[in-house]
Amino acid sequence: MKKIIILIAALTSMANYSNAQENKTDFRGDLLFGFKAGANYSNVYDAKGEAFQANPKLGFTGGVFLAIPIGKYLGVQPEVLFSQKGFQASGMLLGSTYNVTRTTNYIDVPLLFAFKPSEFFTLLAGPQYSYLMKQTDVFTNGSTSSTQETEFKNDNVRKNTLGFVGGIDITMKHI
Repeated sequence: MKKIIILIAALTSMANYSNAQENKTDFRGDLLFGFKAGANYSNVYDAKGEAFQANPKLGFTGGVFLAIPIGKYLGVQPEVLFSQKGFQASGMLLGSTYNVTRTTNYIDVPLLFAFKPSEFFTLLAGPQYSYLMKQTDVFTNGSTSSTQETEFKNDNVRKNTLGFVGGIDITMKHI
């Protein structure tokens, strides 16, 4: 009889603990692993070429993150992301117009510092190192079109980028 009462008490305690976890909305102090997906809006700028006009290009980004708390309001968030960037451009060459679309595939590794003023959003900023994996250029000149695809082994460190990124994470509902 004692074993049955202890078993019922243990199951009731587990059910109450599970129910309390489902109602939790503030995860700022918790270690979290998650997935990210979104969009990049990238462009290139040329200060010298007046005949070169670049337009932004929309690309996919997605990957994983680990949110490491340093107290309730601060934290560190390393990430590993696949990211498509690029641009669409047009210009003049030898009196003829041309169009080019460049798509680059990167592995981005940001180390973001997190400020969590609310349980619903987090401000993120920090350095990011980007490894260029592949570049595809599509050139169009009148009725001629050509595609050039280059895969990189990253033996030339100048093909990679070190930058600074920032953003806002908005939490709709934790699952």
